[in-house]
Amino acid sequence: MVSCFGVSEMRRPPPPSAGEGDPRRRSGEGSDASGEVTTGAETCTVALPPSPPAPQGTLPRRGGRGTPVWHLALVLALTPLPAQAEIEPGDLTLTVTAELNGNSAPFSREMVLLKIHGVYKQPILLEEVVQPSLANFSWTQLGRDHWSRTKLPDGQSAIAFDRTVAVFPHHAGQFTIEPFIHKLTVNDVGERRLVEVRSKPIPFPVAPWTEPTGGPDAKEPWWLPAKDVAITDSWSPDPETIKVGETARRIVTLEAQGMVAEGLPPRPVMRTRGIITFAGPVTRETLLTPSGPVARATYQWDVKPGVPEIIPLDAIAIPWFDTATRTMRETEIPARQIGGGLPDREADRAPPAIPSPLVTAAAALAAFGLGLALIGFGLGRPALRLSAPARRALRAAARSGDPAGFRAALDAAMRDAPDLAGIWRGRPDVAAALAALDRSVFGASGAPVPDLPALARALSRPERVAGPPGPERLAPLDGPAR
Repeated sequence: MVSCFGVSEMRRPPPPSAGEGDPRRRSGEGSDASGEVTTGAETCTVALPPSPPAPQGTLPRRGGRGTPVWHLALVLALTPLPAQAEIEPGDLTLTVTAELNGNSAPFSREMVLLKIHGVYKQPILLEEVVQPSLANFSWTQLGRDHWSRTKLPDGQSAIAFDRTVAVFPHHAGQFTIEPFIHKLTVNDVGERRLVEVRSKPIPFPVAPWTEPTGGPDAKEPWWLPAKDVAITDSWSPDPETIKVGETARRIVTLEAQGMVAEGLPPRPVMRTRGIITFAGPVTRETLLTPSGPVARATYQWDVKPGVPEIIPLDAIAIPWFDTATRTMRETEIPARQIGGGLPDREADRAPPAIPSPLVTAAAALAAFGLGLALIGFGLGRPALRLSAPARRALRAAARSGDPAGFRAALDAAMRDAPDLAGIWRGRPDVAAALAALDRSVFGASGAPVPDLPALARALSRPERVAGPPGPERLAPLDGPAR
């Protein structure tokens, strides 16, 4: 018995083949014999007739009755190969789908994802994708090609091919995405055959901008189409604490969902009276997520005050186009001030009143007695609390209802007090509120915002920490007791 199996080659890392069985390996049972021989591109397994058993105690003679190797090769050469299944319509399909934002025609320079999907029932030897010219678009491929096995509705196995391409139309008009061509080399009736699988052309209309201001063709403001935009603002150290001649570093991170980093705006201008700014490098990156690309840009400045007065920094507005709701929206880099603290009330700016000597003496005596009581009863556990500027920044962001500003103030507070951050993560109520805040700032649009004033109050409370173990009460003055 002779059976042969095809051998596949791949120019790229080979995709999994569909419908191929495992080749039978050489096996023997009783006195049967079989052999496995490879000829050309075919692997054949041959079952030979049983040989008479050799007498015990003797060895078979060379050139005796056994089947010579050249006889076996001759049998393989003259045996016809089994036919492969012919390619039928529907065995090789390629489709291209444009994912339109909000099911509406895109505007110029708005990103649209093209999903290229192929389903192939035949084993593939070689493959190559030929992309159309896309003359009226800029484009970039997101990630690598993906090959996988898939099950068809009729239960058959097939090979699936996927590629994602982001396109950006240059201007408004009626366009067509020409067919993508997947050149496949397949085994058709035992022969290598080159097949071109084409996708259907798809219409691609690009809408003109009709609003009186903004839009993709306006010089100002920057055209920023995205599903969501988030801003994180951090300072080191806090700008309210620096003095004349000292330097603080400001880092602003801008994240936009549904676009690539090249579409993010340039570094905003931060300029005001009384400060000197040194602009740092701008870093850009595109993160690939299951829901699509996320563009991130990081802007950096070194800020140095030149006058001793309080210097206000105005908020910087960043308009952007919401591709899901098809409306213009606005986010901002929050306002801050340099030097002089951050008073909440006018009364905080007034100089403190000078107490009378009698009140001072009474307060000192009360403090001394309270200290002795705490030492005597072992209640002197240390407590951690956010600094006054950090608490005021959280309250200000909570009052304004700005979750992004609240998250930025919280980042600065957690850098200044990392021990407090560990305590917050260990409290289920605070940890749940912080997780909800992150989802509202960095997650999908529409995520609920937690109660920011209540969260600010919870984060502003002092937290007791366990002190190091020590001796009970006061140690004897003349040394440890024996």
